[in-house]
Amino acid sequence: MTKKSLMQMASMMVALTVVLSACGGNNGNNATAPSNDAGSSENPTEAPKKEVSFTLAYATGDPSTKKAIETTIDAFTAKNPNIKIVNYSETTSASYLDWLKTKDAVGQFPDLVEMRDTKVFVDAGKIVELPEDLKGLFTLLPEYSGKVYNAPITGTAPQGIIYSKKAYADAGVTELPKTYDEFLAIQEKLAATGISPIVVGGKDIFHMGFWTNYFFINEVYAKDVDWNSKRTAKTASFTDAGMVQAVTDYKELFSKYVDKGWLSTADNQTASILVSGKAAQLFSGPWMFGQIAEADPSFEFGFYAIPDRSGKININALPSLAGWSLSAEGAKDPDKVEAMKSFITFFFEPEQYASYLATVNGIPTTTAEVTYETGEQMKEVLRLVSDSSVNKYLGLANWFGDNAIPPQFRNWYYKLLQELVLTNGDVTEYMKKADAEYDSNVKANQQ
Repeated sequence: MTKKSLMQMASMMVALTVVLSACGGNNGNNATAPSNDAGSSENPTEAPKKEVSFTLAYATGDPSTKKAIETTIDAFTAKNPNIKIVNYSETTSASYLDWLKTKDAVGQFPDLVEMRDTKVFVDAGKIVELPEDLKGLFTLLPEYSGKVYNAPITGTAPQGIIYSKKAYADAGVTELPKTYDEFLAIQEKLAATGISPIVVGGKDIFHMGFWTNYFFINEVYAKDVDWNSKRTAKTASFTDAGMVQAVTDYKELFSKYVDKGWLSTADNQTASILVSGKAAQLFSGPWMFGQIAEADPSFEFGFYAIPDRSGKININALPSLAGWSLSAEGAKDPDKVEAMKSFITFFFEPEQYASYLATVNGIPTTTAEVTYETGEQMKEVLRLVSDSSVNKYLGLANWFGDNAIPPQFRNWYYKLLQELVLTNGDVTEYMKKADAEYDSNVKANQQ
């Protein structure tokens, strides 16, 4: 991906948040939106009147998202009693990619699926292009090999530090950090009070990508957005200075400041650990705001993006290849296709979509205007996304096109970093293992 195209995407993200940044409120749970005629009889994707059913699946790791999607499914089926949705989604300790592969292996690949590994399933012939009459719903649609496969559920939400205001005050922290070194100094102050500075949900492998991407963006992608493609071409290495610095910083943070129970802590436990006072901070995204408020409505917390060593703010916020996708098998049935198109249209109707976004504190992707009330923390998220001085990138496994990594490498690498921390391993030696595995994955995928 070229720097020019990255700038174009960043500009689109600024446009997406203009409406939301003007909104105010407390906890982001009251949704309002202008009405439109997406469900009218003139809509070409109106629900078919004959009885029809389709299967559906989405990633259930985040409780807020699970709640929001289940609510949407219930509302849709109540409005369209002739359409039955068979929900395959389930909570599992396996990664979402592995879970989908398992469902496929037993003949249960869903008709409509939340897709996070588009390249994997396009290359396997499992999903089809997004129907043409749905494309107009969205402001920006990233392409894979010149084709659109996803109806983007939300914009890429930046991650940052969600912190206890009380813990910061107790540690004498009166200002937010302006550099990464100042951030580390805050960790020392927090640790001195006896509290665990940072909680991490390491039991869920996807959570390990949060900190990985923070360091990679600062030390690798901020210097070369095409590093992934160069690694594939063997003109870059995990032993490069920038990558070694990123992993060294990762190891230091986990060794010194992350709660010792991180490997056995699930992502859905992190909110309760934060509000209980057992930990002072959580590095995550705005989807956690509602969970934290629900766990303790009186808990006072803030949010900020951690600067790099020079004081620049670099965040994971470019659009990625993700969203609702139609399976190739489901697309063979015209009735199913119409039913799935009806669900997607309903999902993104402004009033319905505003309620969804309010629950997950999401960033809209639609051309139709969507508004919902936002709290202090979400206002900062929206400011970051709309601020042209904030640099936007993608994480390790979110790049696409020439910069896509072998899909099987992601979780393997996260586990390698876990092992590195637990064994106090040598960073350079572990990065040599990463190079060997990466090359092996590329070769296997070319066969």
